[in-house]
Amino acid sequence: MSDLSTTGLPVLEVSHLSKRFAVGEQTIAALHDVTLSVRKGEFVCLIGASGCGKSTLLRILAGFEQASSGTAQMYGVPITGPSPERGMVFQDYALFPWLTVRQNIAFGPHQRGLPKAQLTKLADHYIDMVGLARFADYFPGQLSGGMKQRVAIARVLANDCEVLLMDEPFGALDALTREKLQQDLLEIWARTHLTVIFVTHAVEEAVLMSDRVVVMTAGPGRVERDVALKLSRPRDIVGIEFNQVRRDITQLLSSHLHAKGSS
Repeated sequence: MSDLSTTGLPVLEVSHLSKRFAVGEQTIAALHDVTLSVRKGEFVCLIGASGCGKSTLLRILAGFEQASSGTAQMYGVPITGPSPERGMVFQDYALFPWLTVRQNIAFGPHQRGLPKAQLTKLADHYIDMVGLARFADYFPGQLSGGMKQRVAIARVLANDCEVLLMDEPFGALDALTREKLQQDLLEIWARTHLTVIFVTHAVEEAVLMSDRVVVMTAGPGRVERDVALKLSRPRDIVGIEFNQVRRDITQLLSSHLHAKGSS
C-alpha cells in the first residue's frame, strides 16, 4: 500500500471486496477480493478486458451498488449510497434532454436550494471551465457528443464533488474529439485537484492520463497489478518511455486473454 502519511486517510479505500450477482439460478462473480487505495488528488485508471468488473467497482464506489463482501469507504466511512461528493460521468452522458446546458449544470445545486443568483454564477463558472459559454441555452439534442460530455463533466463539478468517477467517458467519441477532451480533462484536473477514477479499455488513454494504472484480471475481476507511472507531464505518446509502459501494460492484458482462451 502507498505511503499515506502526508495525506492522512486515503480518499477511497476498498478492502477485500467481492461482488456476486444472481442470474436465474446461477450466481455470477463479478469481483473477487479487490483491495485498492486512492489518495487525494490522484488520477487512477482502471483497465482490463470486458467483463472484468471495472464498471461494477466504479458503481460500488459511487454508491449505486453494494458489495457482497468486503468494504468500500470514503475517508474511513462506509459508502452506503450515492452522494454529491462522488460524481459519476457515464459514456452515454445521462443529461436531462428537456433542460438547457445551464439548467443541466445547475440541477444539483438547485436541488440543494441555492438561490437563483448563486445558481447562475455557479453554472456560468463551470460552463466557462468546459468551454461552452456560447451554448449555455442550447438543449442536449442540439449538441455534439463531445459537447454533451463536457456538460456531463461540468454538472458533476458544479455539484461540489471531490471524487470524479468516469466510466469510459470518451469511448463513444471520434478520435479527434476524444483527444481534445482528454486534454481538457487533464487541465480541469490540474486546476481543481480532484481525485479521478477513470475506467477505460484503451491502454494509450490510461498511460496518457493517469498517475496509476490498475490492471484487472478477466472476470471475476481482481487487481493483478497497480502500476505507478513516473512519466513527466505533459506526456509524449510517441516517446520511448511512454511506449515502453504502453507495451508492458498491453502484454499484461494480452496474457489475460490468452489465459482465458486456454482455460
